[in-house]
Amino acid sequence: MKKKILIIDDEVDLTRMVKLNLEATNRYDVGIENKGANSLNAIKVFNPDMIFLDIVMPDADGTNIVQQIKEDKETRHIPVVFLTALVKKEEVKGSSSVIGGYPFLAKPVSTKELIDCIEQNLGKPKL
Repeated sequence: MKKKILIIDDEVDLTRMVKLNLEATNRYDVGIENKGANSLNAIKVFNPDMIFLDIVMPDADGTNIVQQIKEDKETRHIPVVFLTALVKKEEVKGSSSVIGGYPFLAKPVSTKELIDCIEQNLGKPKL
């Protein structure tokens, strides 16, 4: 069974590319939400196994969204990983990649990094 991954990010091109690349592996169903303000509704409708969440969006703050996710008994169990351009990869080499207690990946992010992160959080898919 494919794992459901939700990407919440205002960068339409990024979300589209991530969706295409992850779905090309045939291991994931990927949902996209480009409006931060719609993220909680998108989570409840899509019911993902894991969420990649941008921190800075024009209409919402990722740290506020994750707080709402964790306060809701229906969604608090879902692993959340921040995607951010606030920190450069060079700045986090060798250090723990955590913001506000949540893991993060620095943009730009490769498909391999995303898959490694998914497998770290959800385990390797059974083929």
